[in-house]
Amino acid sequence: MKRITIAIDGFSSTGKSTVAKMLAKELDYIYVDTGAMYRAVTLFAMRHLYIKEGHFDKEALLRNLFKVSVKFKMNPSTGIADVYLNSENVEKEIRTLEVSNFVSQIAAISEVRHLLVEKQKEMGKEKGIVMDGRDIGTVVFPEAELKVFMTASADERARRRYEELIAKGDNVTYEAVLENVVKRDALDTSREDSPLVKADDAILLDNTHTNIEDQFHILLQLSKDRIYGRC
Repeated sequence: MKRITIAIDGFSSTGKSTVAKMLAKELDYIYVDTGAMYRAVTLFAMRHLYIKEGHFDKEALLRNLFKVSVKFKMNPSTGIADVYLNSENVEKEIRTLEVSNFVSQIAAISEVRHLLVEKQKEMGKEKGIVMDGRDIGTVVFPEAELKVFMTASADERARRRYEELIAKGDNVTYEAVLENVVKRDALDTSREDSPLVKADDAILLDNTHTNIEDQFHILLQLSKDRIYGRC
C-alpha cells in the first residue's frame, strides 16, 4: 500500500492533535505533534527564567539552546508517544495554560524553528506520517500528498480548551483562555519566520460546528483518496 505524508496545520485548540492521533492510529502511521516540541522548548525557557511575565531574555535562551533535547517515546499504557525534554517526561507539564501563554513567542524565534524543523523533516523521510502544527504544509513538508488547514471560531476554540483544562483540574477561567487563544492567533499569524498561513493546496476544514468523529471520517476519506490514487 502506498504510504503518504499528511500535514495538518491550523489555529490553536482546533483539535488538530486529537484528530491527527486518531488518523495515525487508523492508518498505522507515525504521529508527530510539533506543537509539543515548541512547548518543550518553552518549558525549558521558563524553568531557566529566560521567559516569564514581562520578561524575555532571548539571547540567553539562544546561548543555551544547544542544551535542549526534545524526543518522543511511546507510552505503553496509552499507546501514544509522550514528549521528553532532556530525558524527562514533560507531557503533562507542557500542556498548561502558563506554557500556552509563552509558546508563540518561543516559536517565533528563527533559531528555534530551524532546530525543530530539521528534526521534523528527519522524522518524515520515510513517509507514513501524520504531523500537525503551524507550518507543516508550508515549510516542513511542502510536497505532502495531503494538506489540511483547520480552523474554528475563537469562542468555540476557547470553550474547548477551557473544558479540557478544567477536566485536568487546572484552575483557569474561560476569559483567560479566550484571551490566550486570541493572543496566540495574532502572534502565530504575524511572526516573520514561517507565519501560520493556509498552504495554497491545503483543504480548509472549519470545525466550529463539527464534532471530532465527523472530522476524523472526513480526514480518513481524504487520506484514502490519496493513498489509493482517487484524486
